[in-house]
Amino acid sequence: MKAFVTGVAGQLGHDVVNELIKRGHEAVGTDLAPAYAGAQDGTAVTTAPYVSLDITDDAAVKRVITEAGVDAVIHCAAWTAVDKAEECEDLVRKINAGGTESIARVCRELDIPMMYFSTDYVFDGQGTRPWEPDDAYNPLGAYGRTKAEGEQAVKNNLEKFYILRIAWVFGVNGKNFIKTMLNLAKTHDTLRVVNDQIGTPTYTYDLARLVVDMMETDKYGIYHVTNEGDYISWYDFACAIMKEGGADHVTVNPCTSAEYGAQAVRPFNSRMNRSKITENGFTPLPTWQDALKRYVAILKDNNLI
Repeated sequence: MKAFVTGVAGQLGHDVVNELIKRGHEAVGTDLAPAYAGAQDGTAVTTAPYVSLDITDDAAVKRVITEAGVDAVIHCAAWTAVDKAEECEDLVRKINAGGTESIARVCRELDIPMMYFSTDYVFDGQGTRPWEPDDAYNPLGAYGRTKAEGEQAVKNNLEKFYILRIAWVFGVNGKNFIKTMLNLAKTHDTLRVVNDQIGTPTYTYDLARLVVDMMETDKYGIYHVTNEGDYISWYDFACAIMKEGGADHVTVNPCTSAEYGAQAVRPFNSRMNRSKITENGFTPLPTWQDALKRYVAILKDNNLI
C-alpha cells in the first residue's frame, strides 16, 4: 500500500507515517510547511517523501494527490484549537469541512479509500450512555459542527471510507494535555482541573497501529477509537499523570467546567462505545494506563519533560 497522509506535522500524522513505513508500506506526507524536518520535539522520525499542500486549495488537492500515485488517503490534518474555533468558524469550516470534501472528491475520482478522523465533539455530550457510531449529530460548538460537516462530506462522496472518532489525543509530536500538566508541575504546587467531563484518552502511537490494521482491510465504516480502560474525568487523568511523571508534590484540585470557564463549551459525556473494533476482528488499543506509562517514559528518555 502507498498512502497519502495529511497533517504529518501533527501528533497523529507523524505516527501514522512511521507506522506505515515500519510495516513495509509506502507513505507520502503533507502539511502546510514548505519542508518537514521530523518530530517537533527532536525525537526520531522515519524518512518519507513530503509535499507541501494547503488542503483548502481545491485544485492543488486534486493535482498533488493524483500525482502522488497513492492507493489510499489517511486524512489527519484538521483545525483542532477548540476555543479559537469559536472566533473564526468560517475559516475552521474551510479546513475541516471544505478541505475534507476536496480530498473525498479526489478519492472518489481515483476510486481509492479514505480515512477521516473525527471527534466526540460531534455529539452534545449529554447523559452517561456511551455514544454509538450511528448516533445522531448534535454538536455544541464550531469545532464539533465543522468536524460533523467533514464526516458528512466523506459519507456523501465515498463508499470506501473509514471515519474514526477519537478523543483526548496525545502523542510525541506536538502539544497535549500530558505535556501541559507536567510542564505546569515545574512551576506550580497546585492546579485546577475539571472533573465533570468524562471520557478516555487516545495515544496516537497506539492509534497508528490500528489505522494501518484497518487500511489493510476493506472493513469500511464509522468506528469509535480510544485507548481501553475505565472512563475517567480530566481530573482523574491529571492525577494519574502527576503520579506517573513523578510530580507528586503537585496538588490537583477538581473543579467544574463552569468554574474553569473555557471559551468553548465542552461535552460532559465523551464516553464512546468501542465494541465495533473487536466485532470487526481488530485488536483494540491497550489501556490508557498502559499508554500513559509508555508515553511518559518516552518523554523522560528524550528529556522532553
